[in-house]
Amino acid sequence: MVTWVLILAVVLAIAVLAGFVVGYNKLRAADVAADEALGGIDVQLTRRASLIPGLVSTVQGFAAHEKGVLGHIADAQAALTAATAGKSVAQRTSAEREFDSAVGQVMALGQAYPQLNSSNNFLNLQQNLADTEDKLAFARQYYNDSAATVNRLRSTIPWMFVAGMAGVGEREFYQAPK
Repeated sequence: MVTWVLILAVVLAIAVLAGFVVGYNKLRAADVAADEALGGIDVQLTRRASLIPGLVSTVQGFAAHEKGVLGHIADAQAALTAATAGKSVAQRTSAEREFDSAVGQVMALGQAYPQLNSSNNFLNLQQNLADTEDKLAFARQYYNDSAATVNRLRSTIPWMFVAGMAGVGEREFYQAPK
């Protein structure tokens, strides 16, 4: 009788340990996937920011007196680069909002200067920015899906008992700038 109880206790202990290991690994994998997805957003934000020097030089040739607009975009590019170096989703969103405002002002110059709007370089840069925007939207969606997976795992039984020990915190959703 004592042998059966001992065997049952050992089997139960092994099952609990296996459950902990599976939960820990599942939560850590979801957390790493969310970090990877956030990195995907950073790649697209960096790509977008790298298009700006070409856009600025093209616009400068046509609208040299628009120093305020060009200065604003340089500041926004620097803020975006700094935001991608950190971990804060809110900081990325804020920097992206500022960057969108600055890019919008530069694109408006294309309407004010018809010769600029007909420049092949300007049109190519506009197309690259539009393509990057599409990729960025996908990267945001992918990150939010990954964040939802982490948050869902953290709040469901049995994973919620392992989340603290796995060091997996709640993920903040990425809000597209408005």
